[in-house]
Amino acid sequence: MAKVVAAMSGGVDSSVCAYLLKQQGYEVIGATMQIWQDDSSAVEREGSCCGASAVEDARRVAQCLDIPYYVMNFREDFSREVIDRFCAGYLEGITPNPCIMCNRYIKWGAFLERCRAIGADYIATGHYARIIRLPSGRLAIRRSVSAGKDQTYVLYSMTQEELAATLLPVGEYEKTRIREIAREAGLPTATRKDSQDICFIPDGRHERFLKEHTGTAGKSGRFLDLDGNVLGMHDGTAAFTIGQRKGLGIAAGRPVYVCRIDAAAGDVYVSDEETLFKREIIVDDLHYMGEERFEPDAVYMAKVRYSQKLVPCHVRYLKDDKLCVTFEDPVRAPTPGQAAVLYRDDWIAGGGTIVEGK
Repeated sequence: MAKVVAAMSGGVDSSVCAYLLKQQGYEVIGATMQIWQDDSSAVEREGSCCGASAVEDARRVAQCLDIPYYVMNFREDFSREVIDRFCAGYLEGITPNPCIMCNRYIKWGAFLERCRAIGADYIATGHYARIIRLPSGRLAIRRSVSAGKDQTYVLYSMTQEELAATLLPVGEYEKTRIREIAREAGLPTATRKDSQDICFIPDGRHERFLKEHTGTAGKSGRFLDLDGNVLGMHDGTAAFTIGQRKGLGIAAGRPVYVCRIDAAAGDVYVSDEETLFKREIIVDDLHYMGEERFEPDAVYMAKVRYSQKLVPCHVRYLKDDKLCVTFEDPVRAPTPGQAAVLYRDDWIAGGGTIVEGK
């Protein structure tokens, strides 16, 4: 009997993940990763993963399923690989995705390594995604049955070895069916709210978190239009991201959006919305999944933000193994630090990190 460690966040998806695996005949062990929250912390948003209540909920599910359950401490790894990178990115003027970093360095990094050390054949998570083997023999992440909950975007950096050691049973179901399964199985998390936003920033104010964690929210400076006119002042560049309109605190006489951030100078440039649309992006830190190399003559479908729709595109390689992605129709606010993920059909060919939009 194959042994699998199910990552249990205390939510309904990971709970059903563990339940489905047990139904399929695996020897299931439940484990919650403590990654950011101190045991003494009193700040916890309802639905938050990995906090004290989440641990208790996951423990109750494990008892219900009669499976062993452990809490694994990855706070040091998470602080170094996710929080420090997140803060450094914002202070450099880019917008990193902490979920992608967590998946890359923690779930399919430190967690997978520890699970292998205790004899696990697989790890499993409650992500809405599927794993397929292509005719070429390569493994790839495939889009979820539940299109509205699809999470493939944040999994693009997984390697072939990591894919071979992973089970994603939830991706075969619609979200509504997952909750039905939880109720039918009597799982105590059947009605628990889904987690939202960034787990280690409960109030959603990343600039406040940055200031508390690093002592600064970036360099203060000017709001400028594209002609160099000063429109106002701000308290720190890290409070802003490309495409942002709300919270600027300036009266330009028309709607304006952040279009460029010069973190070194402290300048935040704003413009009309139409300037946010870009036909090309430059991508580096490339990861290959379903394909060993991107095909310049192929038509891919690209996603440049978690919540954006797939758009057709073409690619060409540049120097230093960077990639130029050209969209058939311009996309709104492709943002440095975010991922560009390329799909063929409904599976991931590969992806990388956006450097700039053109």
